[in-house]
Order: sequence, then structure tokens, then C-alpha cells
Amino acid sequence: MTDSAHRSAYKEKRRKAKASACYCCGATVPFCWRCRCGFSICQDCMHQNFWGMSCNGITWQCPDCGGWNGFGNQ
Repeated sequence: MTDSAHRSAYKEKRRKAKASACYCCGATVPFCWRCRCGFSICQDCMHQNFWGMSCNGITWQCPDCGGWNGFGNQ
């Protein structure tokens, strides 16, 4: 495999990985907040459910496993 073919395969793999389905609404969107357990939630659903998933605006709690995840703003 040539170097350029390797790069294009890598980019294609990354493109496929970007689109994911929201666990709440089922929409396939380019960005979802993800937990380590596999739970994913789109930005719109996160905004609607923010009051129940975050107490400080810095972290959010996964409703499936209870794990804490960061928003990346610190």
C-alpha cells in the first residue's frame, strides 16, 4: 500500500467515525458527546437535558453508567 493510499484510507475511516447516532433522539449528527461506556448524546439533546446531567457546567454525568465526563472547557 502506498503512502498516499494509506492516508486516504485513514481519512475515510475518520469520516465514517465522525457521524454517530444520538441515543436520545436517534438523529445521525457529526458531533455527539460520548461517554466511555458508549452512550452518546447530540448537542441539541444535551442542551435540553443539561439541567439534569450537569451541576456545575464543567462536567456531565452519563445516565447509563453514572460516570462523569468533561465538557472540555477547563
